Amino acid sequence: MPSESQPDPVVTFSVSGWVRPVWMAGGALSLLLGFIGIFLPLLPTTPFVLLAAFCFARGSERWERWMLQHPRWGPMVRDWRTNRAVPLRAKQLATVMMTASCLWAWWVIPSVWRFVPALCCVATGIWLWRLPTRR
Repeated sequence: MPSESQPDPVVTFSVSGWVRPVWMAGGALSLLLGFIGIFLPLLPTTPFVLLAAFCFARGSERWERWMLQHPRWGPMVRDWRTNRAVPLRAKQLATVMMTASCLWAWWVIPSVWRFVPALCCVATGIWLWRLPTRR
C-alpha cells in the first residue's frame, strides 16, 4: 500500500460516452484472462493485469481505484506505474514457467502447431528481459 504522503497513481482520461464501455470491456476481458492465467501455464497473468489497469484507467475511475486497492493486483499495478520495472525474481519465475509450458505444449500439440507457443513465449521473454529489472 502506498504511504500516506504519496497518493495512488490514479490516471484520469476524458473519453466520450461510447468509448467508455469499450475500455471497460477490454479491462474486464484482460482481468479475466489474467485470472485464468494463474491456473493455465501458457497464459501470462501479469501482462493481462497491467492491460486491465490500463483499460480501466480510460474507462472508469472507480474500477481503476478498485484495481489499485486490490490486495493481489494493486501492488503489481502500482509498482509498474511507479518504477516501470519488473522484479528479478518475477522475470526468473516467468522464464522457468514459459519454458516448462513450451516443453509441455511441444509434447501435447499436433506437430504442425508445436512451434506457436514457443514463438509467443520467446517474444514475451525478449520483451520481459528488455524491461528494467528491480531487485
